[in-house]
Amino acid sequence: MANDSPPADREKSDPPAYRDHFYRSGDDRLTLYARIYESDGPPLLLMHGLTRNSADFEGLAAHLAGKYRLIVPDQRGRGRSDYDPDPVNYIPATYVVDMMALMDSLQLDQIGLIGTSMGGLMAMMMAATEPRRFTSLILNDIGPVVEQDGLDRIQSYVGALTPFDSWPEAADHCRKVHGDVMRGYDEQDWLGFAQRTCQPLPDGRIKFAYDPAISEGLGGNEQTAVPPDLWPVWEQLDAIPTLIVHGALTDIISPTTVAQMQDRHSGPISAIEIADRGHAPMLDEPAAISAIDGFLQSLES
Repeated sequence: MANDSPPADREKSDPPAYRDHFYRSGDDRLTLYARIYESDGPPLLLMHGLTRNSADFEGLAAHLAGKYRLIVPDQRGRGRSDYDPDPVNYIPATYVVDMMALMDSLQLDQIGLIGTSMGGLMAMMMAATEPRRFTSLILNDIGPVVEQDGLDRIQSYVGALTPFDSWPEAADHCRKVHGDVMRGYDEQDWLGFAQRTCQPLPDGRIKFAYDPAISEGLGGNEQTAVPPDLWPVWEQLDAIPTLIVHGALTDIISPTTVAQMQDRHSGPISAIEIADRGHAPMLDEPAAISAIDGFLQSLES
């Protein structure tokens, strides 16, 4: 199944209200942040990718808020969470411990997981570690095998950058980096993209909302940003209902990996391809929204 709708046709609605939640990291060294969209519905934990933050899910949150209780964190080194003075801690295993601390701070026993890219790696690791706590998985453009071409591309643009002088300049940079994999975006879409991924400095200039040191895990002979072999982890998720979302243009997860994930999973599992998207779909595309709605509703029934 694919989506060929341009961004202008995506669902539009007023941003739902959320409250700020601050909590201590799993190692009790940092203060971390999460958005909480309150609801009496089932809880969902939404985890962003390497260079993103909680704002990445604004489109999906606008659709799901009210029906589900959404917990949307900034991982350490991103957004409103503290930067870690020791970059060696910018690894998925550390983020997983932080997420368990977040769940404990909210007294959450069971929850569904939605993870984009790095957030999807974390979701798989979390569910394999404590399977009873996690009711479902939605993996956005990620799997047990991460293609090296995609990692090399990400490494090419992650790191320290000179701040931008204006929001239009930041938006133009985002378009140049991601335009090939986010087809159909117009000027306003790119401005919104920049406003979700960047933040203003005290002097009025604009910077990306992450610690440049997160890029260190992508370099050298031993990359730490991605665990080396996640197939054993995947085997432990066999019974957890799973939805795989992937971009038709992605260079991070291959069609072969998607097929193998389905073949090696005996529980409820489905996959959807999003047209005109590479790494990674924003999950506000109509096809993604429809698939997520159907998947979540199937769990309730």
